[in-house]
Amino acid sequence: MSVYSLTKSYFEAVDSMKATRVADFFAEDGSFRFGNAPAALGKTAIEQANIDFFDMISGLSHEIIGISTGKWESGIMISVELEVHYTRKNGTVVAPIPCVSIIRMKHDKMQDFRIFGDMSPLFAE
Repeated sequence: MSVYSLTKSYFEAVDSMKATRVADFFAEDGSFRFGNAPAALGKTAIEQANIDFFDMISGLSHEIIGISTGKWESGIMISVELEVHYTRKNGTVVAPIPCVSIIRMKHDKMQDFRIFGDMSPLFAE
């Protein structure tokens, strides 16, 4: 699977808000970190972290702006620039939030995933 196809498929899984689909992209010992929150370690914890986040919102969609690749010690590294559109539980839509995700692959699975973005507009009154 190409880097673009993998990245697109992953964010489609996130946008479906099905945490099991999201977790399937990760290695059993993978790591998932959202901003300054502690990392979720292991596939089960990654699935639960996504369940917890999805419970706080009504919907989301990711618009991929750009993808670049590099290498790290265990394989390919993918950097993804995104705009994320969120719908709050009360039905209001948040202006697109710019984010960057860094994905470190190990073989065909995500080993380390980090999201950088200011989520404060999502939770503002």
